[in-house]
Amino acid sequence: MRPRVKSALLWGAVSLFAFLAAVQGYQLLIGPFPASIPVVGAAAVAVGVLTAGVAYATEHRLRTKGRT
Repeated sequence: MRPRVKSALLWGAVSLFAFLAAVQGYQLLIGPFPASIPVVGAAAVAVGVLTAGVAYATEHRLRTKGRT
């Protein structure tokens, strides 16, 4: 696997778990989350995929400008 793809997938996984941790924190501090479990799971996957796509698209630009 190419390092750029691996990095993007790892960023996606981190964002997915961060979203789920934020939902859990909301439930612990405020109360039941207003969405069902499948909706939260789909949103978490969407956040992970979006983050992975953005990370893949922007890593090349940042690397060429010498910022990574």
